[in-house]
Amino acid sequence: MHPDIIALRSFYDSKLGMMAERSITMTLSALWTRMPDERLVGLGYTLPFLDRFKGDAERTFAFMPAGQGAVAWPQRQANTTALVFDEELPLPDTSIDRILMVHSLEFSENPAETLNEMWRVLAPNGRLLIVVPNRRGIWARFEHTPFGSGRPYSRGQIMSALREANFTVTATKDALHFPPTSKSWLQKPVSGLERIARTCWPAFAGVLVVEAQKRLYQGVPVARRTSRRVFVPVLTPQGTARGSAKNAALTKANKNGQAQST
Repeated sequence: MHPDIIALRSFYDSKLGMMAERSITMTLSALWTRMPDERLVGLGYTLPFLDRFKGDAERTFAFMPAGQGAVAWPQRQANTTALVFDEELPLPDTSIDRILMVHSLEFSENPAETLNEMWRVLAPNGRLLIVVPNRRGIWARFEHTPFGSGRPYSRGQIMSALREANFTVTATKDALHFPPTSKSWLQKPVSGLERIARTCWPAFAGVLVVEAQKRLYQGVPVARRTSRRVFVPVLTPQGTARGSAKNAALTKANKNGQAQST
């Protein structure tokens, strides 16, 4: 079940949400430095992070799942937000260069179908960047943030899901190395530990950030198919020429047999 758009916006307006946004944006910027003349789609709730990239991109769209709701974006400009189903994006094949997914895959009803749809709309060698809650991290264990809802992933699980959808993982990073405390007097010293925690215990980060590239060709073994012919019972009409000839032959044989017996 997707979180409500109002709850998501309220979280990122809070002090803890701003700290989370800063940590994740730092990781995203290290992976995607510039994207000149490229088309970018954000799926889920990506508004806090799209502002970082829309200046370089040719065009930027903010797609939000129907179960979540949507808000207009960007402010004081032409709206580029759309309410969508993540398994059926309103885009033609190979039309997008990059896709950013935040607060998306962990809430998908069918993650495999969602990733297949990302593969469909991405251009050849297009790139997908996914932010998902880390199964090992403590952020996935507290429900007062959006990262505590939905389906958390381990590093191996998200990489396996991407491989099955014909993506090649090109980079893996992490973010949110501090506890999700809401107490203001703890937030300042905790945020100072981000750099130390990033080095000392990266396995327990709050989110995983995985970049993958669309894979165009792959040999897939296929078992030999058996016959798919289906035999349907059909009523044979009575009185056809074939049927009449067969009946005449049987009648003649019966008469010959009776003559020989007499």
